[in-house]
Amino acid sequence: MMKIKYCLPIVTLAMATLAGCDKKPAPLTAGINLADMDTTAVPGNNFYQYACGGWMKSHPLTAEYSQFGTFNELRENNRKQLNDIITALAAPEAENAPGSIEQKIGDLYNIVMDSVRLNNEGMEPVRTDMGAIRVIKEKDQILPTMDLMMMKGVPAYFGTYIGADMMNSSMNLVGVCQGGITLGQKEYYLDNDPKTKEIREKYKEYIVNLFKLFGVDEYNAKWNMEAVMEIETRLAKASLSMVELRNPANSYHKMTLDELKKEVPGINWDVHFKALGIEGLKELSLDHPKFIKEVADIMNDVDLDKQKAYMTWQLINASAGCLSDEIGEEQFNFFGRVMSGQQERSARWKRAVNTVESCLGEALGQMYVKQYFPAEAKERMLALVKNLQASLKERIQAQEWMSDSTKTRAQEKLDAFYVKIGYPDKWTDYTDLVIDKESSYWVTAQRASMFGWRKMVADRYNKPVDRDEWQMTPQTINAYYNPTTNEICFPAGILQPPFFDMAADDAYNYGAIGVVIGHEMTHGFDDQGRQFDKNGNFADWWAEGDADKFKERTQVMVDFFNKINVLPDLKANGQLTLGENIADHGGLNVAFQAFKNATKDAPLEVKEGFTPEQRFFLAYARLWASNIREEAIRSLTKSDPHSLGEWRVNGALPHIDAWYEAFNVTEGDSLYIPKEQRVNIW
Repeated sequence: MMKIKYCLPIVTLAMATLAGCDKKPAPLTAGINLADMDTTAVPGNNFYQYACGGWMKSHPLTAEYSQFGTFNELRENNRKQLNDIITALAAPEAENAPGSIEQKIGDLYNIVMDSVRLNNEGMEPVRTDMGAIRVIKEKDQILPTMDLMMMKGVPAYFGTYIGADMMNSSMNLVGVCQGGITLGQKEYYLDNDPKTKEIREKYKEYIVNLFKLFGVDEYNAKWNMEAVMEIETRLAKASLSMVELRNPANSYHKMTLDELKKEVPGINWDVHFKALGIEGLKELSLDHPKFIKEVADIMNDVDLDKQKAYMTWQLINASAGCLSDEIGEEQFNFFGRVMSGQQERSARWKRAVNTVESCLGEALGQMYVKQYFPAEAKERMLALVKNLQASLKERIQAQEWMSDSTKTRAQEKLDAFYVKIGYPDKWTDYTDLVIDKESSYWVTAQRASMFGWRKMVADRYNKPVDRDEWQMTPQTINAYYNPTTNEICFPAGILQPPFFDMAADDAYNYGAIGVVIGHEMTHGFDDQGRQFDKNGNFADWWAEGDADKFKERTQVMVDFFNKINVLPDLKANGQLTLGENIADHGGLNVAFQAFKNATKDAPLEVKEGFTPEQRFFLAYARLWASNIREEAIRSLTKSDPHSLGEWRVNGALPHIDAWYEAFNVTEGDSLYIPKEQRVNIW
């Protein structure tokens, strides 16, 4: 899944429609804003600075952000639009029918905005939950208590979910997976380089400080911290790394419930699934056996009070953002300042909009698309996707390293893509989600989590996969490819400048939204996606020897990115970012070919001093304009499967032959890579 995704325009028709019948269509623009560029930079030495330097200079980081780029800019604009919708419903004069979606949106927003109440309540809304942990007397009470809290949004030792069975993708399957470590990646607990050790010590301070804000004295807060670190470090040691998780085979071990009980006897699985509302379970996937066995050992061997400290920690950390400013600021001090370099929390109204989106996302999305996304855009997007599909089909056919049988199956998979544009055809029903303005923010958040859990069980347990279900809301500035449904999805939120510009010509739009479309399509054929067939099943459909040739070519990309210094003491992770780098590479090649196909009979002219080919690559690079703090670089390099914005430009383009031709890049330029050393996959 890209960190942002996109599509293309039948611009001429759109412009003709917008123009009056007695007027000629307005000429299409170059789409390029010269002020975004730094033309003092040499394209072949630093194309990122050349294309984006002006934008980066005019958008210095504010205290609110550790990273601010194009996606953040659009997110800010979208959030203002959403806030306009929400505040109209939250106004005192709004006459919202009780139980209506308008009432729920308005009241939820007001609950989050009521800082006076939140500060007066302090940690009181969590006292009942803390008490439920405190009264645990026996270890067999841990699991049902933890399960109830997990459904309410508090992380547990491990995760349980219901999603597509990757070996039988038309049906859903219960899965049990690793989790339970607050810092997300195991390296934060295990690595001993100076920066990681510093973060770990700051994390310990945060744990102590937060316990103290919840009424625990200094001595016991430190004791609790040691217990939390002992348990989370054990969980981290047993966890798969982010790179290991990229191999789908590492996260799937299907078995019967009886087999699970024999495999991991130290957990009362009957109690667990009953607590979660999963009755009559026959089979499931034990995604990460080594990890779950370690959980069983922890539950049975670790002192009860230490486990209660861990449970309490997960509770207070999960609730901190829903409580007083003092508690929320302490949490932000670690996750915002220490982990990512932010200097101040986002404004309360922004946090309130985020909460409404999190709890009532599709209801808000339905209002958003009515106001901001014209229905005809769906049809234009579908036409664009077909254009890119045709280009990718041509490129697959042209690959000399693939056998004919693999090409045929790849094209069958491409033809089977399920395309989603703008917004879903059916919307989530929030009738059963109670939003009561008399309830606290934390209790309301728990209800929303419980609603989401129950909906997942009702919609998916022992049910076929619903291919019409969306994994993102329409207002999301992003896009995705889902291998088990073989679908590509482009929400309405991404279909605006600079990704999609109705006033710009094909050179710009193919370089922007066209590459995004090509990126998502290529995910179906990256190191993960290629392992799933046209029906979304995890199956080897490649002819003998072709997979080895693919891996040989992708290793060139891994090695290239592994050598990039993102900081003086930190290199990029080519294996972690391989899938996204393949998708960028394929997206660029596919979109450029589609652009040339679309304009071959009517070539575009030079505009703003740039050829059409140059504008294509400038449009692409502009998508990744961003300023970022050192802390965020470190955090993202450890955890994000996407390369940093600078390297999605300076790392991707030197492997694209057409870029060399467009900007006359030669051996004397520092980004130059000899042709025989360039990545060549799709």
